[in-house]
Amino acid sequence: MTDTIDHAETAEVLDRLVIRFAGDSGDGMQLTGDRFTSVSASFGNDLSTFPDFPAEIRAPAGTVNGVSSFQVQISDHDITTPGDEPNVLIAMNPAALKADLHRLEQGGTLIVNTDAFDERNLEKAEYYSNPLEDGTVTGYRVLRVPMTTMTKDACAPHGVKQRDAERSKNFFALGLVSFMYSRPIEPTLEWISEKFAKNEQVVAANTAAFKAGFNFGETTEMVGQRYEVKPATLPAGEYTSITGNTALAWGLIAAGQLADLPVTLGSYPITPASDILHELSKHKNFGVRTVQAEDEIAAVGVALGASFAGHLGVTTTSGPGVALKSETISLAVSIELPMIIIDIQRGGPSTGLPTKTEASDLNLAIYGRHGEAQLPVVATKSPADCFDAAIEAARIALKYRTPVILLSDGYIANGSEPWKLPDISTYEKIAVPFATETNGTDSEGRDVFHPYLRDPDTLARPWAIPGTPGLMHRVGGLEKQDVTGNVNYTPDNHARMGELRADKVAGVARDYGATEIMGDEDADVCIVGWGSTWAAIDSAVQRTRRTGTKVAWVHIRHVFPLPSDLGDILRRYKRVIVPELNRGQLCNMLRASYLVDAQPLSKVAGLPFSAREIQHAIMEGGQS
Repeated sequence: MTDTIDHAETAEVLDRLVIRFAGDSGDGMQLTGDRFTSVSASFGNDLSTFPDFPAEIRAPAGTVNGVSSFQVQISDHDITTPGDEPNVLIAMNPAALKADLHRLEQGGTLIVNTDAFDERNLEKAEYYSNPLEDGTVTGYRVLRVPMTTMTKDACAPHGVKQRDAERSKNFFALGLVSFMYSRPIEPTLEWISEKFAKNEQVVAANTAAFKAGFNFGETTEMVGQRYEVKPATLPAGEYTSITGNTALAWGLIAAGQLADLPVTLGSYPITPASDILHELSKHKNFGVRTVQAEDEIAAVGVALGASFAGHLGVTTTSGPGVALKSETISLAVSIELPMIIIDIQRGGPSTGLPTKTEASDLNLAIYGRHGEAQLPVVATKSPADCFDAAIEAARIALKYRTPVILLSDGYIANGSEPWKLPDISTYEKIAVPFATETNGTDSEGRDVFHPYLRDPDTLARPWAIPGTPGLMHRVGGLEKQDVTGNVNYTPDNHARMGELRADKVAGVARDYGATEIMGDEDADVCIVGWGSTWAAIDSAVQRTRRTGTKVAWVHIRHVFPLPSDLGDILRRYKRVIVPELNRGQLCNMLRASYLVDAQPLSKVAGLPFSAREIQHAIMEGGQS
């Protein structure tokens, strides 16, 4: 077997390629897609991924509900989405074909594992005739490959049992598409050897299957023309492929370093946020402490306790966990301590769609506490952006002494893209002036510490580490007297403290700078986005402008408090369209706050927007 690079001159060059791997949740489709992605990233392609898998650890085998898919777009130019529709679909069984055939572009390439299309699997997928023979796949270029049989044959000389060999058929598929689309092979072979080094038979089986798939592509006439996507031209620098959750974890570490504070994470495992706990637990050398608590309430208690002790306290969760944490978050608002609550949103309500994406926790983040308990809410827009969003959330929390909610979602958390490693020395330090001296006197003229004597610019109260000599003070859930922090139930004081807390959060908007208008400022229509809609909006805006239609676009990172100039910007446009993975939560805020006729473009299907859906709304009227 030879390296694919040697055959580059024989391959037809494509500017982009979208591949979707689909099979049972036990077929290794996420691993296969991840390996194709990693090799493409090392080759220099720009890329974007969309892992799509069931909630069950072992979903019902052979059924449509048990299908696990991984879609990746690679390109020789800048892209932001995993593609509206695949050019290539690899279907490992009938259920995968039924679940994903409708996504494949007309005339696209369909690669099927014919061994799986037996009577039993067809029945599980609720096919009443074989779709490979009844005209279902007419209109596609179909490659019928007996992957299971060929994998078993390739593994047999290595003494691998047939049942064990069958598990390697995903590597056969990977080898085949690696040949078809001119992917370097050595990185995959090296990865197999390193990943499965403790089991020589597994290394042998996966290597044999991968080579068999590659050689099949090289020797069969059915593959025909090979293709290649050249490396993308990206700004100079060192790149890595990164997921949103990993970038969030690294951003929290960087924030701790910039503030010269230890980071303490209190977390209870929940999909799709658990990977942040896993990643942070690896970095004790950066002063990171991680605690896997017994439940969500204990986890947020750990984070708040850490903040009280002078750490950057963080808790990670998804929507159900935010609901459970709400009482302690309200306590953090009352105590006025910095804390970061990271909500990786998923489909709801209740357990809902744990592995599917949604952005329906905006109202929960802004309003989901008892009493008047405002706090800032920051939203990240892409996997790579999670790094900077985490630092921004930490900066706000530490500067204004307030809990901050940072919103991501499952699409961002599990998706990946190339990320240029930043020079952390260019990031501004986050000043944390802990109180070290008394700041007032009591009624008898003695020096005392007043925990609610505020900074005149930020309205932040002083932060004193417990045990600092002379700075004994009281904090807690009962309303405190302005300045002194003594318990005070009087109406005037309660109103005063509520106003101060609200004014402090409102003042965060002074740090934002001018809102950027992308696209055409003089357009009639303006798109307003937040969160992961960024990728599809970016692609849709580019497509629309190429047709000659003007469109403006504003993407909001700080969803509460909103930018102070946003109302004036939106009133310039005849139409304002707000794409959201919810039923119009930001749109309702914009209508109420600025009295503009914002039009919702809602999608609550457990899937991200496609660029085509947003482009259609721009051209046709915007109402979903």
